[in-house]
Amino acid sequence: MNLIDRLNAGPVLCAEGYLFAMERRGYLQAGAYVPEVVLEHPEVVTQLHREFIRAGSDVVQAFTYYGHREKLRLIGKEELLEPLQRNALKIAKDAADEFPELDLMIAGNVANTNIYSPTDKQSHIDCQKMFAEQIGWAKEAGVDFVIAETINWTEEAKLALKEIKDAGLIAVVNLAIPKGDKTREGHTAAEACKILEDHGADVVGLNCYRGPDMTMKLLPSIREKVSCHVAALPVPYRTNEKFPTHMYIEDPNCGCLTGNVSHIALDGLTCNRFEMAEFTKQCINLNVNFIGICCGADPHHVREMAVAMGRKPIAYKYYPDMTKHFAHGNEGTLKQNNKADEWLK
Repeated sequence: MNLIDRLNAGPVLCAEGYLFAMERRGYLQAGAYVPEVVLEHPEVVTQLHREFIRAGSDVVQAFTYYGHREKLRLIGKEELLEPLQRNALKIAKDAADEFPELDLMIAGNVANTNIYSPTDKQSHIDCQKMFAEQIGWAKEAGVDFVIAETINWTEEAKLALKEIKDAGLIAVVNLAIPKGDKTREGHTAAEACKILEDHGADVVGLNCYRGPDMTMKLLPSIREKVSCHVAALPVPYRTNEKFPTHMYIEDPNCGCLTGNVSHIALDGLTCNRFEMAEFTKQCINLNVNFIGICCGADPHHVREMAVAMGRKPIAYKYYPDMTKHFAHGNEGTLKQNNKADEWLK
């Protein structure tokens, strides 16, 4: 079955968040955020693919996010563009091939170019070229579909969408909606998603920027506006009405930094696994079937989301069983004097 058939049958789980994960592990530099790790330490990328698969992700997304021409120009390494893209696609396919018993899908990926300007026609041409070359390599690698994401201009998203459809591939197009609840042109999330559906997108929705609550705030209007499948992949951070995105959020409990804690001090605002499970249930109830998690994701989040879908992924073998905990458990052989009491409180 292709992606649309799978979505027609029920929820699809998509683990993302490779960029933040690699930065936290010490294989990628915050700021530039260029995924050189796929060339320098491919085994690390393979391992994260494995962990997300074991946790229950139905999609193995090639780590080509921010591996585009503009990002490589920024660090003076444009010559790495093609090998980076091709290697990332191969790593994803090889990881998926390790699990032949699972019906995994491989996704190509393009992201915000950071060069789009509504009044600069040359930027439109340059964006389209950037999208075209990446999507061309993804098609050659045999991906099942392409995700265009973290785009906050409707028109830039349309450029990516056109290249995906011109390549004959299934298109998932996800917007990142900033503070103000509108794209940078001024479209509501629902209006922008409808425009993208009308231009041929197979799946439309939201990713990044917003945590579960602030993403869910926008999803009902999108679901009502469009007839195609809807995607929702928030960041696992507790964004709120004052700070709806993680881009300029403040942490009131962080005394070591003043003001903005994004992107490298978000730890104290991280959602736990059960919050992500609750978001998953809300999506299912809303008939939002392409469900996932973006920057900040860890495998334990993904596993709990899979469990919320009624599944038992490979990593369920190690699902928590606190009945066996030395202090909090109730297993009969545990030493009673260790039970949680005043000495632990």
